[in-house]
Amino acid sequence: QVQLVQSGGGSVQSGGSLRLSCAASGDTYSNSYMAWFRQAPGKEREGVAAIDSLGHTTYKDSVKGRFTISQDNAKNTLYLQMNSLQPEDTAMYYCAADRRELWLLPRYAYWGQGAQVTVTS
Repeated sequence: QVQLVQSGGGSVQSGGSLRLSCAASGDTYSNSYMAWFRQAPGKEREGVAAIDSLGHTTYKDSVKGRFTISQDNAKNTLYLQMNSLQPEDTAMYYCAADRRELWLLPRYAYWGQGAQVTVTS
């Protein structure tokens, strides 16, 4: 079992920055792939960024160049640095972990509790 506890999020004006964190505990050796997803009201959950145990990353096209996913293996913590935030980035953001090569597919076994990100214009 893996437990994921998120922190960060909040409200920011357009063009601002926020950082999300996701601390993993438990059977963390199973976290070969970790990712960030988001879900806006009335919309499906979508993958934002993902990273594997070697540090390879992938991003949703609309966040490339603005968001950066990273991980601190010593702290078992995943991060999402979000810059140049826009109102369309407003959503509940979730971290996720799995041993399978899922990248941005929303089929991860383990999920964080979610953190609201609100961007005002």
